[in-house]
Amino acid sequence: MLAQRTIKTLTQAVGVGLHSGQRVELTLRPAPPGTGIVFRRIDLAEPVDIHVSAQSVTDTRLASTISSGQAKVHTVEHLMSACAGLGIDNLVIDITAEEVPILDGSASSFVFLLQSAGIELQKVPKQFIRVLKTVEVKDGQGENVKWAKLEPYEGYRLSFEIDFHHPAVDSTGQQVVFDMGRDLYARDIARARTFGFTKDVEMLRSNGLALGGGLDNAIVMDDYKVLNSDGLRYDDEFVKHKILDAMGDLYLLGKPLIASYTAFRSGHAMNNQLLRALLDQPDAYEMVSFDDIHKAPEGFALPVRAW
Repeated sequence: MLAQRTIKTLTQAVGVGLHSGQRVELTLRPAPPGTGIVFRRIDLAEPVDIHVSAQSVTDTRLASTISSGQAKVHTVEHLMSACAGLGIDNLVIDITAEEVPILDGSASSFVFLLQSAGIELQKVPKQFIRVLKTVEVKDGQGENVKWAKLEPYEGYRLSFEIDFHHPAVDSTGQQVVFDMGRDLYARDIARARTFGFTKDVEMLRSNGLALGGGLDNAIVMDDYKVLNSDGLRYDDEFVKHKILDAMGDLYLLGKPLIASYTAFRSGHAMNNQLLRALLDQPDAYEMVSFDDIHKAPEGFALPVRAW
């Protein structure tokens, strides 16, 4: 049986929110089978649980925000990406503010936290959503077009292409394909950092955003070059971060996908639109589990490997 996964022991981190600049404490806790991923706002007078789902996403400007009533958690995509990359099904995340800490701007710190806690196999089958027919969302025309689609594929593969028209970005790889059956998330994707441009940072800060951002947790560029003294972690770090984000956004579905995802200039909003478009077509997907681990798509049955 291909089993659900949680962590063995609780683990904690402290950091600041990318946009709020607020100090925030994060505690990751093991959870019983069937729980899913749950963010718990423990700073509120009455703690509120926010269960991840495509419908729980209520804002996609700059990051993915999930809500339950008035309670929100911003910037969940990097932690969700780490959970997707390591195959974590069940987790309760206690959080003391309304934004997940940015840490180093990638998912690598979250991967380290989860692996340090240890991965526990649970005695219940892991459930997947298998895509049965192509679902696509599209916006704009000509040079402004952007799109994302899910297609049937016996595994999990993501392909992303960027187009920023910026010297520093254009000199790096513009397209990446990541396949869970062939590649290693912790090595190939998790270390890719979020990125931004100085002109945008100044505008965001004047609006009370990006207050926790800096060279230690993002790639920052002026009009011509990368300003970080240590340069890039990957030759194609920009597009790899887009894959990282997409994996986190898509895992807000609540279950791992068996599908191929392809996108051109997509972002948080379009990724969520794609999930909602999938769920709106009941004949486009099915729920599956694997009693025989050898019948699972390549990559899903592997133990979680370290770096």
